[in-house]
Amino acid sequence: MRAGNDPFVDSHVHFWNLARFDYEWLAGESDVLQQDRLPGHLRADVDQLDRLDLVGVVFVQADCRADQGMREVAWVHELADAGAPVLAIVAHAPVEHGTDCAGKLAELAATDLVTGVRRLLQDEPPGFATSPQVIDGVRLLAMHGLSFDLCVRQHQIDEVTRLVAACPEVMFVLDHLGKPVISPDHFAAWAAALVRLAALPNVRCKLSGLASEAADDARTTEALRPWLEHALAVFGPDRCMVGSDWPVVTSVSTYGRWFEVVLEVLDELSAGDRTRVLTATAEDTYDPLNRAARAKDPLPWL
Repeated sequence: MRAGNDPFVDSHVHFWNLARFDYEWLAGESDVLQQDRLPGHLRADVDQLDRLDLVGVVFVQADCRADQGMREVAWVHELADAGAPVLAIVAHAPVEHGTDCAGKLAELAATDLVTGVRRLLQDEPPGFATSPQVIDGVRLLAMHGLSFDLCVRQHQIDEVTRLVAACPEVMFVLDHLGKPVISPDHFAAWAAALVRLAALPNVRCKLSGLASEAADDARTTEALRPWLEHALAVFGPDRCMVGSDWPVVTSVSTYGRWFEVVLEVLDELSAGDRTRVLTATAEDTYDPLNRAARAKDPLPWL
């Protein structure tokens, strides 16, 4: 570790391999993303950071074809065995199948690094996240101590707040601050929705992804500060964690520039609160050693 640098856990990283997996969503993305994105590429970007030293990453499923989800988990274990600094894996899980996904969740929980799951919700119709099947599937996570990452857009925050309330035994993590519309005209509505979500104790928030939601001239600290400061205020540093959304962020900005923005906001915190946001919250949420401690007995409503 370089003298004077702070350790950090990047709580939101993707890797992908175009020869091994199918990623339909990449077809509409920039040339920057339509190529393999592997730990070596991430290391090259991390090495450009001046004030931080990476101690671990949380791999978040990269939306390959749903039936390839377990193969993706096995592949990321291979990357970790080869030296990639993978702290944990957030794997794809078909929670929309309700209690029928119990076997898949048990299979995921039996792996060494899977400590959370994600089922992308951002493009689903209204009511999907609060359907009985999704609620039943998400509730099963509690038995294995698995968390659930919420990848939604701003207009869906109130809907997933109802999902979080319906599953009090499950830990949730809001990705990318709920993908807010980065505009002063939309701030108040997003801020109010975030207050309602943060009032529930079983949800945490990733300070990530804002660069992708902002226009070219709004990727500055000045422009993004209100969103970051509000998330820190309503969740508190002990429920916030930093993340890059690498490599997606590289299609609009750089790894280093995103962390410059975040660090300028975190500089206003105490040393203890900075540590929580940079490392402790992510470790508490995703470290495999904590998964067993969170596991619950079979739930009474199942």
